[in-house]
Amino acid sequence: MNRFSYTSSLVALAVAAAATAPAAAQNAPAPDTPAAERGAADEIIVTATRRNARLQDVPLSVTAFTQTELTQKGLVGFEGVARETPGAVLNQASDNNARLTARGISTNGWGAGLQTTTTIYLDELPLSTVGNTVTLNPNLYDVERVEFLRGPQGTLFGSGSLSGALRVLTKSPDLSHFDASALVDIGLTPDGGGIRQRYNGMINLPLAEDVLGLRVVGFHRNEEGYVDNLGTGVKNANTLKNWGGRAILLFKPTDRLSIRLLGSYEDSDPQDSALITPALGERKRYSTIPDQYTSKTQIYNGTLEYQFDGARLTSSSTYSVANNLFNVDLGGTFSLAIPFYLFDTIKARTFVQETRLVSDSGGKLDWVVGGFYLRRHTTLDGVQTSTGNFLSGLGITGLTDAVFYKFGNDTRTYELAGFGELTYHLTDQLSATGGIRYGKYGGTVDTHAGFNSQYFAYALAGIAGVPVAGRLPVTPNAAATTKYPSASKASWKASISYKPSPALTTYATVSTGYRTPVYNARAGVASTVDPSDLIIPDGAGSDKLTNYEVGVKGGWLDGRVHANLAAYYIDWRNIQVQANRPSDSVQFATNVGAAVSKGLEAELTLRPARGLVLGLNGSLNDAKVTKLSTQEAAISGAVDGVRLASPHLQGSFFGSYGYDLGSGAKGFTSFQIQHVGSFPNGFPNTPGKPGVKNPLYDKTDAYTYINLQTGIRIGKLTTTFYVENLGNSRATVYIHPEAFVYSRYAILRPRTIGVRVGYNL
Repeated sequence: MNRFSYTSSLVALAVAAAATAPAAAQNAPAPDTPAAERGAADEIIVTATRRNARLQDVPLSVTAFTQTELTQKGLVGFEGVARETPGAVLNQASDNNARLTARGISTNGWGAGLQTTTTIYLDELPLSTVGNTVTLNPNLYDVERVEFLRGPQGTLFGSGSLSGALRVLTKSPDLSHFDASALVDIGLTPDGGGIRQRYNGMINLPLAEDVLGLRVVGFHRNEEGYVDNLGTGVKNANTLKNWGGRAILLFKPTDRLSIRLLGSYEDSDPQDSALITPALGERKRYSTIPDQYTSKTQIYNGTLEYQFDGARLTSSSTYSVANNLFNVDLGGTFSLAIPFYLFDTIKARTFVQETRLVSDSGGKLDWVVGGFYLRRHTTLDGVQTSTGNFLSGLGITGLTDAVFYKFGNDTRTYELAGFGELTYHLTDQLSATGGIRYGKYGGTVDTHAGFNSQYFAYALAGIAGVPVAGRLPVTPNAAATTKYPSASKASWKASISYKPSPALTTYATVSTGYRTPVYNARAGVASTVDPSDLIIPDGAGSDKLTNYEVGVKGGWLDGRVHANLAAYYIDWRNIQVQANRPSDSVQFATNVGAAVSKGLEAELTLRPARGLVLGLNGSLNDAKVTKLSTQEAAISGAVDGVRLASPHLQGSFFGSYGYDLGSGAKGFTSFQIQHVGSFPNGFPNTPGKPGVKNPLYDKTDAYTYINLQTGIRIGKLTTTFYVENLGNSRATVYIHPEAFVYSRYAILRPRTIGVRVGYNL
């Protein structure tokens, strides 16, 4: 189906809906009301356009989750949010080693060295940067809302939001009422797994009524894993230990002025990767050290808001420090024949300043204007090591602590942007919007002095039976400074929306997105294994994406029926891709041809009877390469017409029913049936070897995932019994596309049963 067929279908549906749509109910429910007892879904308020607006009035594809929905469904991180969002895919090797994509804009699920296509925000701080790094999966407790914006969000959210943006918005203090809550979740994975423990608490203190308040949140998770590591001998090796908290102080001396201060800390320590090797047996992996992606993240934010006559000023300043470890057994590079370990210590310090002025609604013009500045300083210190036993066995000497490669750098990057968006209400029903963002970015890399060696050549010769005894030559690498050439880029959006009734919104949008250039740290370096192999190029330029979208959002029958529908056609050019050098699997970034992604998304909610809610979220997507030169095919492994890394079909059918049990007690029962289709883990051919099938190429499983919950609420106490993965699916949901690691397959957590006990004052 082409873009014109999609458009005509949506327009026809919108016209038909407009002819019958009555006004939706306008009474917003209490924020802690269960889904089965709430009114129309369109009363959710979002800030996707940088102003408060009803979800159904926003001319964007947005899926929003309240804290009540997150708790009821047991969503504590990215996994459940992705499965509940049309067109979203989570590629996760381990906690803190995950990438989100949307609408098929993905060449593989790893994105090594590339800026992510979907940016993850914690309030105003972008957590995600590049694919092959540590990205905190923040604890979702006592948040105001989670919003998943689909389609390029370059105008208001900048580079990296090529296919969308996921926003986690924390909750501010209540200045009028004391409040407290707690949630304990204990789960058991009886089929070869361990016990999962989650503890959360919140206290809200109005220190000066209506003027000053403090909200403090704490959490602790000890989640035993379900994968056994045969190399380390650890059962349930992929255990997660996570703890932290945040404090938010809100000062509102006048009705016009508010000052919000936030401090948070999260220590997330996955003990090992969750990737397995199916040939070793059920839920078995192999590495001789635990693969770890740990993060200790501090975030400090100060936000000032001032209400002028006619406009609201927001100034948000954020500083974060993330201390991360990226420790991996890379023995899979040579089929476990040669010990090869990577130990990276990474410290990332980020400062973000955004200032924006947003007009009050109600006039002919709505506008947003602002500026954005990001500076990130990342310090990397890394070593690659062998083992003393292996070196001794070959008679190789000269390496201290078995380190054969030492490297490091200080990378300083910045992004400076100005943005604006203007909506003109031609009539009460018809509005036109235009927006633009112009950004400039650059940086400097100071490379630390280190050394390299001929370890691989000596080791490969040794295992081939060639004597290699002797002192291994070590080549010093001098310190150096490289300045990235500064570059600039603009993204823009134009849309028109028509509201034939208060309950119906239709829109058509054209929007663009991009990613910043990528500079390869090893540019110009030849392979020590095969000097005739390709030389690492300088880097990859910005890619460009244009999204054509039409949509309709409507409510009917006094809010008992609600639907969001969207169709899109995406033209993606000069695609940034990850390539691997065949001889030594060194990663580098480059650009290739073009691709097209087209699809349909739907969100439908029904309330056929009091207390009963049924819903369906789903997407159809067709994304494939449409243009590719012979040289681009050779270095990337791509093939003209090949499918991108996204499922054709995915969806979620859910329902909840609330009922009275007498004596003030209320019961509830809910379910979620989620289906995700199969998709490839990358391009089918081997980079650098034209026409040679990539032995790492594979496809995930199509799977269906079922969750059930039932419980009782008596006053302020809620008890929920649940089953996750009812069918005990063993589906493969992610396949690592590189040879580095021997265990490359991620699976669903086995069936887990448990109980959640929550208290809300």
